Amino acid sequence: MTTMLDVARKAGVSKATVSRVLAGNSYVSKTTRDRVFKAIEETGYRPNLLARNLATRKSQSIGLVITNTLYHGPYFSELMFQTATVTENHGRQLILADGRHSAEEERQAIQFLLDLRCDAVIIYPRFLTPDEMDEIIEQHTQPIMVVNRRLTRHVANCVYADHLQDSYDAVNYLIQQGHREIALITGVAGSPTSDSRLHGYQQALSDNGIAFDPARVDAGDWSPESGKNAAARLLASGVTFSALVASNDDMATGAARTFYQAGIQVPQQISLLSFDDISLASVFIPSLTTVRVPVAEMIKDTLDRLVNLLESKTNPPFTPFRGKLIVRESVQAITPQAAATR
Repeated sequence: MTTMLDVARKAGVSKATVSRVLAGNSYVSKTTRDRVFKAIEETGYRPNLLARNLATRKSQSIGLVITNTLYHGPYFSELMFQTATVTENHGRQLILADGRHSAEEERQAIQFLLDLRCDAVIIYPRFLTPDEMDEIIEQHTQPIMVVNRRLTRHVANCVYADHLQDSYDAVNYLIQQGHREIALITGVAGSPTSDSRLHGYQQALSDNGIAFDPARVDAGDWSPESGKNAAARLLASGVTFSALVASNDDMATGAARTFYQAGIQVPQQISLLSFDDISLASVFIPSLTTVRVPVAEMIKDTLDRLVNLLESKTNPPFTPFRGKLIVRESVQAITPQAAATR
């Protein structure tokens, strides 16, 4: 295996000079740099990246921690595509670490990326609390950005969407269409996104003088199958509802399957509204009325803020991202007379 010493001998310089060239040291003359790079090409030398990262404290890489429970489904695909694209546009490599199944494993994944000397780390947490992430940020010098969580002590280190307000507005839209008996399928219990959408749903009902009925709420796990099963449980319970809000599009497609099998027409008998606006939403039958979550914009802003931190620049004040309601075919207005007969 070719070593740095072999390159130095070939170029007629010291090993330290080769090291300085690889580190981008500006004190090495162009003639010497050219000679070293020519020797590298001729010898086929490949530097030890980890050793170089340790020496230079830079790797031109960004780390991403995400739990494997999010690996399936279109939302994760969009998240990964946008992160990889924006990272490439910033001239850096993306390194993915698995947060697995617990807060401790998310911590280990973060530490793994920091030990690799990633220039910065993005966390899309599932288990770590905002307080725990604030502590992690305080314990390390490398910039760390948190996506989809609102931090309290390090507000400049987080980018998130206002899921509560988006849910509130979506339920208000259904109420404006004449719906007052509105059911909800939540996401995974304890998920901040799911909790925020539940709270927005409850607040919209309350502000419109509609009593919250726990019987109209069932839980899913973000998958189509869980939406299918939750909708079946709601129907079997005997509770009435003219509209259903699913906390993501995947669960909405599962719920629609249950309604189809039960002979219930969407939206003529039950309106259906969801979140994310995955690519399937526009071609599903009926096409889904859904809240588009600005994943691409969130990731771009996250990377821009990370690069500013790396370059010791000040980030502008952050404003939470807002979703956009995309009205399609799965919601139908009902008249007061029709509502009275339900």
